[in-house]
Amino acid sequence: MTIKARVTVTLKNGELDPQGKAIEGALSALDFGGVQGVRQGKVFDLEIDSSDSKAAEAQINEMCEKLLANTVIENYAVELVG
Repeated sequence: MTIKARVTVTLKNGELDPQGKAIEGALSALDFGGVQGVRQGKVFDLEIDSSDSKAAEAQINEMCEKLLANTVIENYAVELVG
């Protein structure tokens, strides 16, 4: 059985986000007014061969802690999909 998951990684509140600021400025330059507080992040879609969703979710959390997220400055959320 394959378990699908989506991991969303975002910067913690209070962390500077220069890429988000650049996107905010570019949107303004393209006449998309009123856009404020852009924060960028990343998304990982994973497929895990497992029949145990709890074990798969634990494995994905471990992946996040070790590689996918820098937990000093980033938060992550795991969502099992499909």
